[in-house]
Amino acid sequence: MAESPPPYSAMTGIRTGTPEARRVSLALFAAGFSTFALLYHVQPLLPLLADAFHVAPAEAALALSLATGFLSVSLLLSGALADIFGRKPVMVASLAISALLTLVTAIIPSWHGLLLARALFGVTLAGLPAVAMAYLGEEMHPAALDRAMGLYVAGSAMGGMAGRLVTGVAVDFLPWQAATVGAGLLGLAASFAVWRSLPVSAGWVRRPSRPGLMLRALAAPLADGRLRLLFIQGFLLMGAFITIFNYMGFRLLLPPFDLPQSVVALIFSAYLLGMGSSSSIGRLTALWGRPRTMAAAVLVMGLGIALTLPDSLYAVVPGIGLMTFGFFGAHSVASGWVSALAPTGAKAQSSSLYLFGYYMGSSLVGVAGGVVWAVLGWGGLVAVVGAMLVLSLTAIRLLARKG
Repeated sequence: MAESPPPYSAMTGIRTGTPEARRVSLALFAAGFSTFALLYHVQPLLPLLADAFHVAPAEAALALSLATGFLSVSLLLSGALADIFGRKPVMVASLAISALLTLVTAIIPSWHGLLLARALFGVTLAGLPAVAMAYLGEEMHPAALDRAMGLYVAGSAMGGMAGRLVTGVAVDFLPWQAATVGAGLLGLAASFAVWRSLPVSAGWVRRPSRPGLMLRALAAPLADGRLRLLFIQGFLLMGAFITIFNYMGFRLLLPPFDLPQSVVALIFSAYLLGMGSSSSIGRLTALWGRPRTMAAAVLVMGLGIALTLPDSLYAVVPGIGLMTFGFFGAHSVASGWVSALAPTGAKAQSSSLYLFGYYMGSSLVGVAGGVVWAVLGWGGLVAVVGAMLVLSLTAIRLLARKG
């Protein structure tokens, strides 16, 4: 069923401070929060899953990497679905079905069954992230876009923190399955909030479901060299960020740290800094411009990763904080940049391609990082992700030249 137009002009867009802007902020904050909580609540469980199913750390990481890998590929189709059925219906259905699949993973007894459920989860979750970015690009006034995108990313940061932190602490007192059930119920509640609060689309235009049109809409963003560089940025930044978090938990459980699981989970409270970074980055972007703001965020991220090298919590803890602050700032700028540059009629596809790179970095680098850590140690892992950040800075310089 087509969406009915809301009481504001699609030509001007939703402005900051209006009732519609508040509804969008509430709904997409809830959507970002639950998406990342559902996706990443397994990250602090990786050591427990390795023990429970008798698998190596790199294999345990598949519980996250399979989800992000299937998510990244499925994102390429989610834009087409949203063009046919509308932005809001696809987002609501995606979130509700993903929450139900999360509940299913709590009762699956086999390792391969759990991996299959997580892979299917990645497919269904794809209907939310790219479509949310496209929705903001179409509905928000250009002057309000960076702020709105920052609030959405802030919800993602808070959800990532809550999913990891609450789960990591809870499993010291409850079975990991109980924490998974909690994440699933949260996702169902968020899908209801999005259904009730999010204004229907004014900027969306239904497109026919012809494969040729879908392929042309997907190819259009790839013709822009600036967008191609931003898609690469997603791969580099997320790959570096998620790899450090994937294996930091394992590292802190081992000598010389020997921390309990509930204390290790506290490192995810660094996501509060990510939330602050992404929600305020719009103001810095207005002052400095996107290239300078993004480069500064990547440099902060690199400094934080370097601080994780010593075997000292006095260095590791602030290092994680700086890395998280820088990553979410850079991701927020890149997300807004993609929405601003996306061709008319291909906004959802542009967001899908950016997030394809983003989650493919999480999947591929996230697994490969376990091999690097096993062979070269933590110093080798830091060297690899540091090289990825150097490539990111190079891409930013090219973006600045292209204007």
